[in-house]
Amino acid sequence: MQVSVFVNKYFLVIMSTISLVAAIGRRGELGKGNQLLWHIPEDMKRFRFLTSGHSVIMGQKTYESIGRALPNRTNIIMTKDASFHAKGCIVMHSLEDVMKFIYENNPETEVFVIGGGMIYTLFLPFAKKLYITLVDAEFDADVFFPEYESMFILSHDEPHSDENFSYRFTEWKRKISDNA
Repeated sequence: MQVSVFVNKYFLVIMSTISLVAAIGRRGELGKGNQLLWHIPEDMKRFRFLTSGHSVIMGQKTYESIGRALPNRTNIIMTKDASFHAKGCIVMHSLEDVMKFIYENNPETEVFVIGGGMIYTLFLPFAKKLYITLVDAEFDADVFFPEYESMFILSHDEPHSDENFSYRFTEWKRKISDNA
């Protein structure tokens, strides 16, 4: 009950600030064994361009796969582990704490959720925008991005390819209503 009251109180502010950024395979694949499934240099450049100077929200496993705080960003790590600490990061243990932090510290800037799968699922209902790199391949994965196409409208689609993959930089905006 407390979370729903909190969510209602900050919903409009949060809706205007949270974006999810991810690279996914054809079936929504994100990773396997706490590792990315591909290395696409242009996607990494896009990720840095989008997120630099902003807050990023990630789960503990995503942080551990990166191995350090991302430079030029406020790194927020969500974990259930009350004893977890990470140098150069803000560690939080609930959606409510993160939402309150965003409301108090980032009310007019974009905040990026960068993974993993459980964190994407948790924040998807509050996201206004998605930056999705769609990799045109199928992978063996154990973590998947949540279904999003019924809640968002494609607003930008830019095809790319390198020596290994064809992929598209896409942007999705939240539907205003089911009739949108």
